[in-house]
Amino acid sequence: MSQFSLDDFLPYQLAVVSSRVSREFSEIYAEHFDMTVPEWRVIVHLYNAGPVSIREIQARVDMDKSKVSRAASRLEKTGFITKETNTDDRRLLKLALTPEGQKRMQQIIPLANAFESKLVERLGPDVDQFRTTLLNLLKETP
Repeated sequence: MSQFSLDDFLPYQLAVVSSRVSREFSEIYAEHFDMTVPEWRVIVHLYNAGPVSIREIQARVDMDKSKVSRAASRLEKTGFITKETNTDDRRLLKLALTPEGQKRMQQIIPLANAFESKLVERLGPDVDQFRTTLLNLLKETP
């Protein structure tokens, strides 16, 4: 029987680190803004990409379509996004940030930048190589 250590298995290590970092940051925006991870991902994607469909967000942020849809509904109720029927494909909804959503992002960005700075410190002097490696992993398709 061959030896196998879960603790040394790279996919496991990446999954655990990703989960921990996401949880650490989510505690910050949940505390300050009462937002969930899906809501954060939707609002930040709309901030960066402009108006897009739920399907486009789902593909970009690697989250189930139902979670994106529920997050979008909550963000619409709070006045941070709008939903309108896509004129090119009436089956799709186009989501966009409202001025309130833009303001919320302006409040979140300093917290996100501070969190990233602390994370970069933890990663140490090889952070640029680490980022390059991560980008290569993100480019590859399974």
